[in-house]
Amino acid sequence: MLACAPTATAQENPFERGPDPTERSIEAPRGPFATATTTVARGGVQGFGGGTIYYPTDTSEGTFGAVAISPGFTESQSAISWYGQRLASQGFVVFTIDTNGIFDFPDQRGDQLLAALDYLTTHSTVADRIDADRLGVLGHSMGGGGSLSAVDERTELQAAIPLAPWHLNQNWSGVDVPTMIIGGETDFIAPVDTHAEPFYQSLPSSLDKAYLEMKGKGHFVTNSPNTVIAKFAISWLKRFIDNDTRYERFLCPAPSPDAEISEYRDTCPH
Repeated sequence: MLACAPTATAQENPFERGPDPTERSIEAPRGPFATATTTVARGGVQGFGGGTIYYPTDTSEGTFGAVAISPGFTESQSAISWYGQRLASQGFVVFTIDTNGIFDFPDQRGDQLLAALDYLTTHSTVADRIDADRLGVLGHSMGGGGSLSAVDERTELQAAIPLAPWHLNQNWSGVDVPTMIIGGETDFIAPVDTHAEPFYQSLPSSLDKAYLEMKGKGHFVTNSPNTVIAKFAISWLKRFIDNDTRYERFLCPAPSPDAEISEYRDTCPH
């Protein structure tokens, strides 16, 4: 599948991809890169349940950073599929995965995210498009807990975005990877006061970290296209996977609460 978009321009920073960003460009449903997809069959991989790779078709600017994304408890990759083309069109290779089992717990999902990144960078058909030193993880619910497990285990990753994360572990003081946690104010499955907020608080104070809480939204707010979530997720990944300081202004200074955001915390400046 191919989606047409304007050609992106080269930048001076070797990791920058695409034209100078604007509020409009990062809030748009599609970014400057045309994208394509390829399916990875469950039976053709080990360590996770297969998935779908979304990637930019234009390689004129060089290789791209990459992210793997895990769904939550009982979910398939369809629950987080909207991130695929949204992020790929901004200049990332994106792997939305299925887990080995829909009842897998967070630490298992963390291991599967790492297995997916290993496959993506070494055996996938798009491995030559990826800079294996610029990788990140996302995940919803138990997949969000899995993304915390993944960066706790593999400290060389560049970014993590746990989405409405669920995990029995409340202490993530060992994480050394820039992490943005996104939660829903009215989440009753992974309530923010017992999950997302204490997870954020437990992250080292010296770490580049952020906490975004969606006003009046529940556990599944992250599972369908959302302009606010996309804006901050794109900016976070660009800032830390691509080291692209052009996106710093969308993160710092931290936004004030408004009709969409009930709370936002950040360790600005990064």
